Amino acid sequence: MTIIPIGELSHRFALQSPVLTPDGGGGETTTWSLAAEIWGALRPYSGGEQFEADGLSGRISHELWIRHRQGVTLDMRFVLGSRIFEMRSVLDVGERRRFLRCLVEERLP
Repeated sequence: MTIIPIGELSHRFALQSPVLTPDGGGGETTTWSLAAEIWGALRPYSGGEQFEADGLSGRISHELWIRHRQGVTLDMRFVLGSRIFEMRSVLDVGERRRFLRCLVEERLP
């Protein structure tokens, strides 16, 4: 099992959770609320392009490592500056409650 060295947790991420508010027309609008600021490590592992809405868009998949934290769920996201990382899975590495390995996807314009 690979464990990340603690010194590699060098990026300061904003962990955000969704807040749904009624839009008055029967639907909902999603805004994002800061849940925590967390040190983490980012490791890209794959990328690709695809056609979406008559345009080409890129995606990069990353492993995002953080110290174990209760309450990290798939509906949350990480933000680093202007970059947004959508959660795909959250894994408790070795089930030891020491690190979380989050598989995230970054969309590129």
